[in-house]
Amino acid sequence: MNTRIDLSQMPKGLLDGMMKTELYIMKSGLDLKLIELVKYRVSQINKCGYCLDMHHKEALALGETELRLHTLIAYKECPYFEDYEKVTLEFAENLTLAHQKEINDHLYALLQQHFSIEQISILTLVITQINAWNRINKTIGAIPGTYVENTI
Repeated sequence: MNTRIDLSQMPKGLLDGMMKTELYIMKSGLDLKLIELVKYRVSQINKCGYCLDMHHKEALALGETELRLHTLIAYKECPYFEDYEKVTLEFAENLTLAHQKEINDHLYALLQQHFSIEQISILTLVITQINAWNRINKTIGAIPGTYVENTI
């Protein structure tokens, strides 16, 4: 696979909004490990190798375990995922696959058991943002294995 578009070739300012959104998410107070789990799961669904590489490395840096990352696709049957993580991952799947699934009242009620309206709003932003990044990286041909962990 070859890179089709290098980020330096993109029009100046094109990704500024995306980066500003990322900073907002990171400073939102939402659990960063949960954010990485969501980004990893959505990237699995969208089959974005670059984003899987990135969020695997970022999750490990935050203390996530290999076991949980390797079994994330089967989170519903794994006893080491907490209930709030499971409902969040189901929400992420449903929102990512919105053409096949919906956010029904039952799922929303489960979210409300674990999260405030503000947190649900931020989770929604996290999910839509990673879906956009997946599509951008797949289009430009970002090469998996080249991501260098964020050292901020």
